[in-house]
Amino acid sequence: MNITLSENIRAHRRAHSLTQQQLADALGVTVGAVYKWEANLSAPDLTLLVELADLFDTSVDVLLGYHVKSNKQADTAARLRECLQNRDTDGLAEAEKALLRYPNCFDIVYQSAMLYYLFGLMSDEKPRLRRSIELMERARLLLGQNTDPKISEFSITYDMAGAYSELGEEEKALELLKSNNPRGINDDVIGQSLAAFCNRPEEAVEVLSSALVSVSAMLIRIVSGFLNVYFKRDDYASGASILKLALDYFAGLKTDGKSNLFDKPCAAFYAGLAHAQMKLGRPDEARGSLLAAKKLAEEFDRNPDYSADSLRFVSTVKQQTAFDSLGSTAAETVSKTVNSLENESLSRMWEEITSEE
Repeated sequence: MNITLSENIRAHRRAHSLTQQQLADALGVTVGAVYKWEANLSAPDLTLLVELADLFDTSVDVLLGYHVKSNKQADTAARLRECLQNRDTDGLAEAEKALLRYPNCFDIVYQSAMLYYLFGLMSDEKPRLRRSIELMERARLLLGQNTDPKISEFSITYDMAGAYSELGEEEKALELLKSNNPRGINDDVIGQSLAAFCNRPEEAVEVLSSALVSVSAMLIRIVSGFLNVYFKRDDYASGASILKLALDYFAGLKTDGKSNLFDKPCAAFYAGLAHAQMKLGRPDEARGSLLAAKKLAEEFDRNPDYSADSLRFVSTVKQQTAFDSLGSTAAETVSKTVNSLENESLSRMWEEITSEE
């Protein structure tokens, strides 16, 4: 039975201020028939549906609860994206119909590929994963139509590699990842795969080392970004917290007695931490942080090392040298940071510390 129809008959009858008996009289049926329609025990035949629609001044489609969907290209693509977002398995049937209508539309092909990839992963069904790869290949050929900056040959290739990996075809996945790996952006996944699935630990160590250096450099930028946000909001407690988190992380990468390429930014982080502590009314803690900045800067400047090999866990990597615009020395980096914070109390404290023997 059609629940929507029963609800719609009741809703329209009440909207027109009719009793079940009055509706039955108007249609020439028994009140029992109207009761059964509204109780979803039976449904009016087609002739009565037309009469009901006419009486209620609506259409049979509306009375049945049927909404005609647009099959225009943009509307179809939007429905596929909605199915993907809602994890609606009906999207797979919708995708196949859409592909018949628009086989050469990038948006349709790509969204269909993502639906098959999603449900292939969720259900561990290999045919769905293979269908997703087939559609991703087609989407790559249609990339010229793409207008979404978040989608690129890199992102599609990455997802294809993920599908191959789920199928147990690790070498194919690796080949794709290695062939589309600008600035080592896939090194973490490549290294993990080499170590876990391909039994190539020596090769994995080099790639994972590169990934560790890259993610550490990324962390410097992320923390710096958060600091700008927190300091502009006068949220010095959050600024201090994220700096402590970062400094603990980089302390774990230090090899005893050795400087490394992250010492300069960490010295600057200590200066930022001192600024936050000063703003929080903790001058003694601020002084301790500035002393830590001075000590770290001096240790680095005595024996500067910009190579990645100076980091704990890191083996030789191809791109060994780091570049920065922090200053020619770590001490200069700290001074520039302190001055940029425009905190007179902090600046005076730093002058006192640097003038001490």
